[in-house]
Amino acid sequence: ILLKYLMSDWESTLISPDATVLQAIEVMEKSSLQIAVVVGKERDLLGLVTDGDVRRALLQNLSLDSSVKSIMNRECITASINDNRETLTRLMNTDSLRHIPIVDEKNCITDLKLLHETTDPPRRDNWVVLMAGGQGQRLRPLTGDTPKPLLKVGSKPLLENIIENFRKYGLFNFIITLFYKAEMIEEYFGDGSKWGVNITYVREKNQLGTIGAISLLPELPTDPLIVMNGDLLTEVNFEKILDFHTDNKATGTMCVREFDYQIPYGVIEVEKQFLVSLKEKPVHSCFVNAGIYVLEPHILSLIPQDQYFDITQLFVKLLDLRKNVVVFPMHEYWIDIGKLDDYKRANVEYDQYFPKAKTE
Repeated sequence: ILLKYLMSDWESTLISPDATVLQAIEVMEKSSLQIAVVVGKERDLLGLVTDGDVRRALLQNLSLDSSVKSIMNRECITASINDNRETLTRLMNTDSLRHIPIVDEKNCITDLKLLHETTDPPRRDNWVVLMAGGQGQRLRPLTGDTPKPLLKVGSKPLLENIIENFRKYGLFNFIITLFYKAEMIEEYFGDGSKWGVNITYVREKNQLGTIGAISLLPELPTDPLIVMNGDLLTEVNFEKILDFHTDNKATGTMCVREFDYQIPYGVIEVEKQFLVSLKEKPVHSCFVNAGIYVLEPHILSLIPQDQYFDITQLFVKLLDLRKNVVVFPMHEYWIDIGKLDDYKRANVEYDQYFPKAKTE
């Protein structure tokens, strides 16, 4: 076990109790520590906000404008400035902590320690299935000669960015489903050895919907598999998605995003002929499918062989069978590159959200 002392970054995690949940998310995303530390005026420790706290709040439909005090953990474990390295390591291992605040006798934070088990994430055997067979018709004329997965976002093809992002989280085994200009994608990526990963391909003779190509897999996996649309660019932590799936003993996990939409009219509430209320152009919020899933291997038999079949049909079947289906709320950067405007936006935002990729 390696205990790293981070002396410069931890102060960027400090936020006021008057901050909002949204501001806590921004603090976590900007800091490599992925935590927000709530402190008073004298840096007295009031609580911690973790990624899990935020996702639970999103599932409870808590507004991002709510006070961070409504989601913070007030009973956080701390260590003393007098504790040595061995004591800190033991504390963090015993309570499975990734972070531990160091406080003085007045409970004022003086440091934040982070425990890393290894320099690199553990290698996982899970398969990643990338659905990349679409024709990209809404991206014409760009996709006239080039399949969507090979369109460049930043300095690399979209699919290359996706594969490298998975690799950061210890995922090395890929199956790519293909239809449109399949040979170009196979020629570019080959067996994946250039990127230190394993890639195999499944070709659709006819387009089979958003998940029908899974029925063409040469064998069944033994571990939960991640299925993702091949036109997504996201910063989400895939380790957390897999752990969330396992911790909840789920049969299927669907990643979701919060989506706000404004009704362009005044909405009225009526009882009989009487006007009760009037709201001018109200904004409504809901969860939408984010195109990333984790599936247990045994449910793949529910997908009909070599037939058009959408992922929504599979999840409806799981609900009908009363299987344990859960949702993983995402707050990280995410964009579905389906239209020309989305593609332009992804290229504009790329350096902002993927700075490391810029310098590689």
